[in-house]
Amino acid sequence: MYRVSAEPSNTRHSQHSFEKAVNGEIDKINEEIEVYKETLANQDIEVSVKEEIEVFVEPVLSQAVEETVKEECEYNQNNRAHTGLKAFEYNQCGTTSSRKSNLETNLMIHTGEKPHKCNQCNKDFLCNSNLIIHIRTHTGEQPFECNQCDKAFSRKSVLLAHQRTHTGETPYQCNQCDKTFSQISTLKVHQRTHTGEKPFQCNQCDKAFSSEEYLVVHQRTHTGDRPYHCNICDKTFAQRSTLKLHQRIHTGEKPFQCNQCDKAFSRKSVLMVHQRMHTGEKPYQCSQCDQAFSHKGNLIQHHKTHTGEKHQCNQCGKAFSSERYFVEHQRAHTGYGPYQCNLCAKTFSRIFNLKVHQRTHTGEKAEKPYKCNQCDKSYENNSRLIIHKRKHTGEKPFKCSQCDQAFSHKGYLVDHHRKHIGEKPQCKQCGKAFSSERSLVEHQRIHTGDRPYHCNLCHKTYPKRSTLKVHHRTHTGEKPYKCNQCYKDFSKKSVFIKHQITHTG
Repeated sequence: MYRVSAEPSNTRHSQHSFEKAVNGEIDKINEEIEVYKETLANQDIEVSVKEEIEVFVEPVLSQAVEETVKEECEYNQNNRAHTGLKAFEYNQCGTTSSRKSNLETNLMIHTGEKPHKCNQCNKDFLCNSNLIIHIRTHTGEQPFECNQCDKAFSRKSVLLAHQRTHTGETPYQCNQCDKTFSQISTLKVHQRTHTGEKPFQCNQCDKAFSSEEYLVVHQRTHTGDRPYHCNICDKTFAQRSTLKLHQRIHTGEKPFQCNQCDKAFSRKSVLMVHQRMHTGEKPYQCSQCDQAFSHKGNLIQHHKTHTGEKHQCNQCGKAFSSERYFVEHQRAHTGYGPYQCNLCAKTFSRIFNLKVHQRTHTGEKAEKPYKCNQCDKSYENNSRLIIHKRKHTGEKPFKCSQCDQAFSHKGYLVDHHRKHIGEKPQCKQCGKAFSSERSLVEHQRIHTGDRPYHCNLCHKTYPKRSTLKVHHRTHTGEKPYKCNQCYKDFSKKSVFIKHQITHTG
């Protein structure tokens, strides 16, 4: 008789049920063997019963036992899921699980084995499910769609987190402060701001991070990896979030709206800085003087006035206290214009110049929130207002080191210095030389066709701000030039000078 005994299980019930099921099948087969033996004996066929059993019966027996074991295992696995029984244990770390596959995965964590490889970039993964999600970064597949907007995602978990932006649900609360979060992973990272824990360390430098995501992004500064690619202009980015912000340049999307003036912004951080214009808040205080700033970058730039730190251009020797102005200046040498108009494809070295240019297309009037308290003039930024106020106060803080002249604007001092050294900025396209950088910039618009100054009354455009001012007088009727001999008024200085010649002969 054939008989099987089950291997010891974690519970007596499992052992008993397993043995009972298997041995029940074997009893049936043993009965069939006895009948088969009697049949052979009655027919006087000389054959070795042992051989017959080996040839015909044992394969049947093996198959029957295999099927029974499979069914019993499936039952036990499902039963364990309901009862909480965990029949499999891994001795190395004491992990228990109701599924053998979970222990196999646990073993790979200890061994470092990653058997699932991407055939496009050779990255390895512990689980096949992680590989499938990763492959979507190559294919662009986003099977999980939001039913409230048109957005789609490569992971279901990301979709669920996104849907909370519609519902406003933030179910995960910090137990040390009142902040709540839409994702538990975000809560965990936040809690490390309380504990100071930074468990993720870079293996190439000593920096450590509170989030694995921050570490991955940081490591790209070492590898130069920029995996996120804009499908419109081919620019690449190290972070997915930076790509999303960049794409808003193309789409024009501005999801962050000011509730006081209806202006909208593509970035939340820019909205927060903008709102300080309404509140007057200046949270960034200089530690060496009483000045405070609404923007951290302005404080950093201001600090350099105390330290004397400068960024020097290695092509022309100019020095700049602001890194931003230094970078913008270098573009004058390289001709690089990273800011592109999405309507006419013109490029600009400064984002401010792009914004001014775009108004020639849209007709939008520039916002001028910085108002002079001594006259009615207002300006787009605080630095222009400060320069304007010097007309009222007579302040001229920029003094020439070679003569006694002083100026209200640093640019005027730079232009003045050129008179001492005989330097004249030259146009690369036609060779003309000019007494000031500003005059050169205005001249270059003849070559580029750029007309950034826009009349908000008749939509005419001009290459020079001064020409726009003269044009405005045709709308306002202003005639600031008065002849003191015949009392005639003129809107243009050139016409006024010609008129005076009629009196002098």
